[in-house]
Amino acid sequence: MVSVEFVRTMARYNAWQNRSLYDAADTLDEAARRLDRGAFFRSIHGTFNHLLWGDAIWMHRFAGTPKPAGGIAESAGRIGDWAALKAERAALDRAILAWAEGLDAEWLAGDLTWFSGAAGRTVTKPCGLLVAHFFNHQTHHRGQVHAMLTAAGAKPGDTDLFLLAEATA
Repeated sequence: MVSVEFVRTMARYNAWQNRSLYDAADTLDEAARRLDRGAFFRSIHGTFNHLLWGDAIWMHRFAGTPKPAGGIAESAGRIGDWAALKAERAALDRAILAWAEGLDAEWLAGDLTWFSGAAGRTVTKPCGLLVAHFFNHQTHHRGQVHAMLTAAGAKPGDTDLFLLAEATA
């Protein structure tokens, strides 16, 4: 289903897209980033927070990185300071890239068992499926942030995956 090279590509795509969106969000003031725009996690800041929390919980499961505090319900308000949120995002993106570079096909072919707070039970699923979910979740919420940024007048960069190599060269 998912190859090691796909994971590495998507890790690079994730970091590229996060840089683009955070750069665009930097052009807005604090009030614009925190304005309730009707998204599930309300604001640009809240959605960035949730996405960071989601990535951190999956990296905890995949690689044993520190588990983020709280659950989904608290995720949108986890980090209040914009500079701290940006710094934690950049650090987690570096951790995701390092994890992807060290990944092997054997791990991807295995299963992962964890307690899911969202499902309220212990779950076992194929690692490849979970990694696909991880990257899909990122893309879903980045799409929400992109729409909110655009509506606020910010100008995020291109999002097309096929342009990744050119954009990061």
